[in-house]
Amino acid sequence: MKKSMISRPAFTVVGISFRTSNQAEFNPETAQIAGAVQRYFSQQLAEKIPFRQNPGVTLLLYTDYETDHTGMYTWWIGEEVSEVGALPEGVSSFVVPAQSYAKFTTEPGPMPQVVHDAWQEIWQMTEVEFGGPRGYQTDFELYDERASDPTHQKVVLDLYIGVSLS
Repeated sequence: MKKSMISRPAFTVVGISFRTSNQAEFNPETAQIAGAVQRYFSQQLAEKIPFRQNPGVTLLLYTDYETDHTGMYTWWIGEEVSEVGALPEGVSSFVVPAQSYAKFTTEPGPMPQVVHDAWQEIWQMTEVEFGGPRGYQTDFELYDERASDPTHQKVVLDLYIGVSLS
């Protein structure tokens, strides 16, 4: 994966969310993320979000960490908005705080393997490899036109991992 360090100002995401953990997501009986992604796209929830900043750019957020990547967190799927208007039922908003990130860009690969492999690599990284300790404030995946391969075999995505810079 290609890595760069960036800072982003605060921004707002509108979408759907729930609490989960990586342990729950690795168990087919308790996993929720795949079903939520399918629901988000099959019900065309993005099309119902007012004031979309970058239509078609989907964000998956990991926030409200209980501890670190081994504990509970709140997971979101949605889009960045320029403002929060009247929201459809079951949809809410979240403000991603301003922070510094280690941004990782994957090589093209099949879904969901490309994202799974990226997270496996990230979970093994040291503070030095990140460029600072993980902040466990808000991390996110960004899916844009590079992730729109209709065969889902050549997907590229960016993973933004919040870091605390000294």
